[in-house]
Amino acid sequence: MKIALQFAMPEELRALPGAEDLAPMKTISGVPLFEIAPGIPACVGGVSKVNAAMAAEILCLRFGMDMILNAGVAGCATDLPTGSLVVASEFIQHDVDTTAVGDPIGLVSTVNRVAFPTWEPARCTALLQSLGHSAVTGRVATGDWFAVKGDRARWIADTFHPTLVEMEGGAIAQVCLRNGVKFAAVKSVSDHLFSDNQTEEYFDFGYALKELGKVVLPFALALQKEEA
Repeated sequence: MKIALQFAMPEELRALPGAEDLAPMKTISGVPLFEIAPGIPACVGGVSKVNAAMAAEILCLRFGMDMILNAGVAGCATDLPTGSLVVASEFIQHDVDTTAVGDPIGLVSTVNRVAFPTWEPARCTALLQSLGHSAVTGRVATGDWFAVKGDRARWIADTFHPTLVEMEGGAIAQVCLRNGVKFAAVKSVSDHLFSDNQTEEYFDFGYALKELGKVVLPFALALQKEEA
């Protein structure tokens, strides 16, 4: 199975052991692509849904991937400790709203669905645990908004009941669905939406990156072996 890693920020890729000074093998449409391990490409797609979707499409069409593994840090809408690993069970897009024409909140047109599935999340969680890493499974909400404490964050939590809120995964999930490519995601908790110290948490997410960096490549290799 051909598997690729997709990150949003350079810091997330650089958290992988040995990747600190890794140079891109090529850049396509402004998206830097790396060989993170023999036969495993990785990209830094950028923050937000359009950037994420464009990078995912490159991996699907130009590289012919069988699976994309999205890895990164994310804000937590519950009380999981910083650095906790969450395997996404599904993604929703909290900033899609065509309720004015009778659609349910979060419905994405063209594909006409609210929730975007990931590949066998329970199996992925068990696989991470078999590698010696604690992990839980949870829904993730995506949108082009850096989630901070306030009325909108509370509305997202009450409407969609996510474990995490971030800015890319839902777009990657949609691209993978339309291309018939498997999609998995593992996130590390960097900050907490309803904490009075959220800003300080986010700008000090070294621990979350460290926990993420320890698991991503072994997890990808294990997935590849499982599906060989």
